[in-house]
Amino acid sequence: MNALRAEWTKLRTLAGTWWLLVAVSALTAAVGGAASASVGCQATGCGRDPAKVALSGIGLTQAIVAILAVLAISGEYSTGMIGTTLTAMPRRSTVLAAKAVVLAGLALAAGAVGVLASVLAGRLILPGHGFTAVHGYPPLSLANGADLRAAAGSVLYLALVALLALGVATAIRDSAVSIGVVLGLLYLFPVIAGALSPDWARRAAQVGPMSAGLYIQATTDLRSLPLTPWQGLSVLALWAAGALLTGALALRLRDA
Repeated sequence: MNALRAEWTKLRTLAGTWWLLVAVSALTAAVGGAASASVGCQATGCGRDPAKVALSGIGLTQAIVAILAVLAISGEYSTGMIGTTLTAMPRRSTVLAAKAVVLAGLALAAGAVGVLASVLAGRLILPGHGFTAVHGYPPLSLANGADLRAAAGSVLYLALVALLALGVATAIRDSAVSIGVVLGLLYLFPVIAGALSPDWARRAAQVGPMSAGLYIQATTDLRSLPLTPWQGLSVLALWAAGALLTGALALRLRDA
C-alpha cells in the first residue's frame, strides 16, 4: 500500500500527467466522432464495422498513453530520483508493480471516458450516415454484447499499451529511445505486413501488438480475422508481460 501511495503521488505530480490523460479522453472521443461523421453506408453490407469506426481514436491515443508510461519511469532516471525511490523501497519488484498498477488504473480511467464518449458519438452520428437497421447495422449500444466487448476491450487495450511501454522504458531507461521503441513496436508491424505477401502479412498481423490487439474492436465479419478478438488482445497482453518481465529483470540486476 505504501508503494502504491508513493507511486500515485509521484505520477500525479509529474509535469504533464493530467494534460496527457485529458488528451487521451478528449482525442479518443474527437477522433472517433470525426471518423463517424466522415464515413457513409448506402447499402446493406457496405464493408464497414461501425464499432471500429467509432473507436478509431484508440489508434492515436495509444501513443499518448505510451508516452505517459515511459515518462513515469524514465523521468526518475533522468533526474536521479530513482536512487531515492529504491533506497526508500529496496524491493525493486514492488516498485515496478506499484508503478504498473497506478499507470494501468489511470489508463483505464482515461480510456473509459474517451471510449464511452466515442460510443455515444457513434450512436448519434452513424445512423445519419447510413448505418441503420435497414442496412444491417443497429445503433451502437453497450447492451449489445459485441459492442460492449469492443468498448471494454479498447479500454483494456490502452492499459496493456501502458504496461508494455512501462516495461520497455524500465529496461532502456532513456525517454526518447524508449518512446521510439514502443511506437515502433505498435506502428511498424502493420507497415511491414503491408509490404509482405498475403500469407506472411497474415502472420505478421497475428503477432503485431497493435494489429492483433485491435481485433478486440471487431464486431462484423469475425471469421475473416486472423485471430478472434480476445486472442488478439491476448497477444498484446503477452507483449506487455514480456516487456514487464524484461524490465523487472533489468531493474533487479543492474545498478540504479
